[in-house]
Amino acid sequence: DDHATVRDALRLLLETKGNFDVVADVADGEAALDAARAFEPDVALLEVAIPRLLAATHAIKQQVPKVAVVALTRHSEPVYLQELLAAGASGYVLKQSSFDVLLNAITAAASGDRFVDPAIGAYSGTCESDVTPAVRAAASDREISVLRLAAAGKSTKDIATTLKIAVKTVEVHKANAMRKLELQHREDLVRFAV
Repeated sequence: DDHATVRDALRLLLETKGNFDVVADVADGEAALDAARAFEPDVALLEVAIPRLLAATHAIKQQVPKVAVVALTRHSEPVYLQELLAAGASGYVLKQSSFDVLLNAITAAASGDRFVDPAIGAYSGTCESDVTPAVRAAASDREISVLRLAAAGKSTKDIATTLKIAVKTVEVHKANAMRKLELQHREDLVRFAV
């Protein structure tokens, strides 16, 4: 984080409430990469502007692959989540969430698991690793995104707004995906999404 006060507060919370050892705190993505190379921590917690966050995440995963990256951001838009997961992030936490959510993300990442903030957890992206090859062959990324959002209880209008597409397009994607994946009822749709 580029604010020293925020870094100091996070360090204090992580070391006392989280029981973690903080080996370094830095002000930007380039310094985060340098620290990751120097200390090889279990987890790197990054809060920088999205373009630099993507670049830093990708660079850390390329150069020090054992380091799990947790993104701390104010952006809840699915596109940012998808891009960061594709860049190699293990966790995605909203700044407006509680500190316990951040602790859960760091713990999950340190254990080799992926964690998405529950506030946006209904959307899990459509990264290659999230969808089996058989499903990928049957349905497009957009169709899978529509199905996941529908299974999460989003209305057709909400899905259209989230994905920035027309309501009619949402209906077509949903119908096509359900046909391709041989899903008949809403229960099938929920089971698929889970």
